[in-house]
This record gives sequence, structure tokens and C-alpha cells, in this order.
Amino acid sequence: MAPWYAKLLAVSVVAYAVSPIDLIPDFIPVLGILDDLVIVPLGAALAIKMVPKEVMAECREKARNAMEPSASKITRCLVAAIVVSIWCLLAALVILLAFTIADL
Repeated sequence: MAPWYAKLLAVSVVAYAVSPIDLIPDFIPVLGILDDLVIVPLGAALAIKMVPKEVMAECREKARNAMEPSASKITRCLVAAIVVSIWCLLAALVILLAFTIADL
């Protein structure tokens, strides 16, 4: 299990990345974006370095095992078809709604 301070740093980096509050506001040209491009990767790298090598190796092994295909090809194709169908249906509804609003 990862140490609490590594978890705290990782959560802090994610919170900073999604927070609307920045050290340097984004409306300042270049510097506003630059702080995000520096702080987030450095914080993530530091959090990864804080995790012991044994824990990292165990987590990587779990990730490799999770990536092994367990579902059949037919099941994966069916799920993909359902997801694509839902997206197409939503796109059609948005287009229909846009035409309906345009007619008003």
C-alpha cells in the first residue's frame, strides 16, 4: 500500500489540476498556462517517486493482469456497437433539437 504522504500529494496535484484557482491566473499570457504545465507533471513525478518500488511493482503487475482480455471478441464487438449506437442517437437528438430551436 502506498504511503499516506504519496497519496496526499497525488490528490493535491489532481485537485490543483482541476481547480479553477491557479497560482498564476490563466488570463496572463504564457505564464498562466506554464504553471499548469510545470506543477502538474512535477507533482505527479514526485508522487510516483514517493511510492516504494515493491508497491509500484505490485501495482504494475495488477494493471498488466487487468489488461488481459477476459471477454470474448463477440462480447467486445457487441459492447462497442452499443456504445457507438448510443453516441449516434445522442448526436441525432442534438441535431433534431438544434433544428427545432432554429424553426422557432
